Amino acid sequence: MKKNKSLTFIDLFSGCGGLSCGLEMSGHRCLLGVDANKEAIQSFAANHHEAAVYLGDIKQLKEKKLMELLKGQKVDMVVGGPPCQGFSTVGRGEVEDDRNQLFREFVRIVKVTKPKIILFENVTGLVAKKNQAILIKIFQYFEKLGYNMDARVLSAEEFGVPEKRRRTIIMGVKGGECYFPEASHGLRASKKVVTVKDVFKNLKASDGRVYNHDTELAQVKNSIDRERLKFIPSGRGIRYQEDEKDFLPKKLWFGVDWKKLRENRFRQTRLQRLPLNGPSPTILTARTSYYHPTEARYLTPREAAACQSFPNDFKFCGSQTAIFRQIGNAVPPLLARALGEVIKDIKFSNGKSQKKEISNILSKNAFHYNEQTFL
Repeated sequence: MKKNKSLTFIDLFSGCGGLSCGLEMSGHRCLLGVDANKEAIQSFAANHHEAAVYLGDIKQLKEKKLMELLKGQKVDMVVGGPPCQGFSTVGRGEVEDDRNQLFREFVRIVKVTKPKIILFENVTGLVAKKNQAILIKIFQYFEKLGYNMDARVLSAEEFGVPEKRRRTIIMGVKGGECYFPEASHGLRASKKVVTVKDVFKNLKASDGRVYNHDTELAQVKNSIDRERLKFIPSGRGIRYQEDEKDFLPKKLWFGVDWKKLRENRFRQTRLQRLPLNGPSPTILTARTSYYHPTEARYLTPREAAACQSFPNDFKFCGSQTAIFRQIGNAVPPLLARALGEVIKDIKFSNGKSQKKEISNILSKNAFHYNEQTFL
């Protein structure tokens, strides 16, 4: 049977287009990107020249307008990642959070376009037991439309991304089985994990320029913190009193009573440098979250994008704050590419879909990564 070498797709809640970027790397073709954020959709348009774009609330994207944007082209896949704060393992993660209902708009677009495959991305908290009702509801909506549903939690560094980032991937296939990629990097594979050092060696685009890489804007304004950074090795930061004693001269100590702090530590690690010889921590949306592995400054957007596995040719639009938000919210393109490659192996038939038990999805088998990968 022929492989699905090039499927067409539309990307809902696309952001700057990390998911689309990776799917296109694997040979699939994006027809449309949809997002409500102006700067994110500008970045999407700047990097997906053949795709149409829709800027606005997805609730206002009615069928007539959608058909106009698609220009009669058939949609093989609907992919996307609705806002995920309501599912997050950070914070309360309320099941009734209004943001959890945006997946219904995803369902509406699927009903209109009738794709063969759906690909739905979210945080790991989506497969937590407290969100079982939400996951059941998501599966039921798509099963009623004839899709065979399954889910996995994948870890990005097992697919060549120089970043420890775990995401829930939900897939639905009409008349076929769901496939998920096997690890290509790390202890479960033949290739070593890609490190921060590996990707920082060359940040040049194909035209020889380095985009979104203004080191002046990455300077740390606080002179004491700049001095402290000089003493902190790559991959380390200050969270406990022992860190302060190990790395900083006494004149640069923080002057806090560690015994009075909750759990005798800072709530979050301060002055956290990226490691050089391993994957970075999860790239967040705030540009002040991490510091360069060896220089006394923050990361530039290009460096953060490299950790997310964006190609050096990928250009971001907007302010520094907006760009970091786009990068932090994106699906790592190389993780998306791995999904795009395995989608090519899906075989379609007219057989009835097999219902997947939610209890199996919520088991540890859904967490498809190796805890030892980082060691």
